[in-house]
Amino acid sequence: MGYAHEYAHAILHRGRVPMEPTDHVVNWTDAPRKGKFHPDAETFALPGTEDLADAPVAPGLLDAAGTAGAAADGGAGGREAAGAAGGFSLTLLSAMLRDSYGLTGRRLGVQANTDLPGLPFYTHANWSRGTAGGGGLYPVSVHWASGPSGPLTPGLHYYDVHRHALQRLLAGDVTGLVREALGPDAPPEALDTDQYLILGVKYWQNSFKYNSFSFHVVSTDVGTLVQTWRIWAAGRGLSVAPVLWFDEPRLNGLLGVPGEEEAVFAVVPLRWDGAAPVRRAGAEVAGAVPRHRPRARHRDVERSRTLLDFDALRAMHAATLEGAADRPAPGALAAAAALPVEAGGVRAALPEPVFPGGGVRSALRARRSSFGRFDARRPIGAGDLSAVLAACAATRLGGDTDPAGEVRLARVYAFVTHVEGVEPGAYAYDPDRGDLRLVAPGPQGAFLQENYFLANYNLEQAGAVLVPTVRTTAVLDAVGDRGYRLAVGTAGAVAQTFYVAASALGLGAGVALGFDNVSYVERLGLADGDEAPLLIMALGHERPGPADFRHEIA
Repeated sequence: MGYAHEYAHAILHRGRVPMEPTDHVVNWTDAPRKGKFHPDAETFALPGTEDLADAPVAPGLLDAAGTAGAAADGGAGGREAAGAAGGFSLTLLSAMLRDSYGLTGRRLGVQANTDLPGLPFYTHANWSRGTAGGGGLYPVSVHWASGPSGPLTPGLHYYDVHRHALQRLLAGDVTGLVREALGPDAPPEALDTDQYLILGVKYWQNSFKYNSFSFHVVSTDVGTLVQTWRIWAAGRGLSVAPVLWFDEPRLNGLLGVPGEEEAVFAVVPLRWDGAAPVRRAGAEVAGAVPRHRPRARHRDVERSRTLLDFDALRAMHAATLEGAADRPAPGALAAAAALPVEAGGVRAALPEPVFPGGGVRSALRARRSSFGRFDARRPIGAGDLSAVLAACAATRLGGDTDPAGEVRLARVYAFVTHVEGVEPGAYAYDPDRGDLRLVAPGPQGAFLQENYFLANYNLEQAGAVLVPTVRTTAVLDAVGDRGYRLAVGTAGAVAQTFYVAASALGLGAGVALGFDNVSYVERLGLADGDEAPLLIMALGHERPGPADFRHEIA
């Protein structure tokens, strides 16, 4: 067993055994930027997308569950009207980036989160994004490696989220190097294109706050972003899937970043509209190492004056870097699939999952965390709970470990507190039957609140709290330590699906990582297995008439 097993155990038990360093104090005055800064890089504005029709939300949320047509506009006609084509265009890419990671507005509301006192000040402004981010830190950097089939001069660009623009870091076609880094056994769709989104993680942008816990958080963040793209693309009849196994040092070198400080976590190939499949050279197919190794000309300028290092973070980086290019054999991940829900037992029926005919962009714009706003006086409907559960259970990251999306890694539990027609209790969701199997009867509100670390939610006021579990150690046993990024990224993908589904239904939502995982293991009867509760996701109606300020900028 590698170090990732030790780290996974520490994460699971951190509510009872604090992770080192226990004396870490966050220096907010020396915090890093929420994004990278290349002062001398040439900048290109991305095209506006205001005239682009929205895409239906249901295909991205429920396709894997076989119920995409349930939405009012979810059929082929809706996708056609949304502007689906043979692949991405510059306008579609601009829209996907803006809707996922770009800044879309400023929000200021009376709520229960700890950052509330600073939000009225412009320097502490809370800018909204479509994708959820652990602690609101957003450490994932998006780079676009574009080849000759694209609309720009081939090169490597950085997506500047604050200006919704591209910064050219390097001119010249580097997509052959990306294909070589992916390896000849990568999925064909990853090798037959010359357009790639490269996702890097700048550790300090998260570790300054979360120290040793940060590797877990950033892995979650990568999953939330990729899942936003998967939902967004599916609404337009397109598909995206991440590649997680590749020659990471080579791509770190392309970005010009020290691997121990910033690392590439995923590569997302894009099929470009009208582009023929790339004819790969013999050297690429064979994986030969080229003599010339281009590097980004521009470097990120750090704001923080003091950067700290953390042993667990460095060890996890090294553990997941080992064997990074050794892609697991086809089918290897099946050994770590979520276990089926046991037959029999007390069952609670749920209605068929149905989403209204809203759009992806609208749902992403409305997405937010409900910090302290839940109102138990308005129970949620069983149909809404059914739709959110079905969407979460259908979530897959896909990619090179599971190209067909056949392996369900996450199982979802529901702590029901205030749901119409469903008795309070802890349940396992059965996606094959579309119902709930009772695990622990009775009210769960006291348990939920006693085992939550922070004061920004009253979980008893939520209609239900959903808990995705992943057999983390089984994933590590099946595909190695690098599988930690996949296991936790899957939980992040489920969290983003949860947020989008709740937003589409007009419900409040909140996802948290600060809870006593072991207590949930005990309450759900998982002590004899390997399922790890990785998130808690609260769902419910919010109090009417909130005191909010919203200024939309996109």
